Amino acid sequence: MTGGNTMVDDILRDVSGILKHIMENTTVPRNIRRAADESNKILNKSDKDLTVRVSEVILILDNISNDPNIPVHARTLVWEILSKLESIKT
Repeated sequence: MTGGNTMVDDILRDVSGILKHIMENTTVPRNIRRAADESNKILNKSDKDLTVRVSEVILILDNISNDPNIPVHARTLVWEILSKLESIKT
C-alpha cells in the first residue's frame, strides 16, 4: 500500500477490512455503504499522496458518522476507523 512503512500498511489493511465489513452489511443504509466503498477506493489509490487520501477519507467518514440513520454498530466502526486514520496523519 505505502511501500515502506509496515505499521501504516497494517493500519490501512485493518481500515480496509472494516470498511468492507460495513459495505457488506445489509443492515447499514445504502448511502453509508456507498461512502464506505468510496472511502476504501480512495485509500487504495496509490496515485495520490497518503496524507491527502487519509484526509479525504476522514472527511467522508466524519460526515457519515453524524448521519442520524447510521446504526450504532456502524457508527462505532466508523469512529474506530477515524481513530486509526488520525494516528497515520500525526
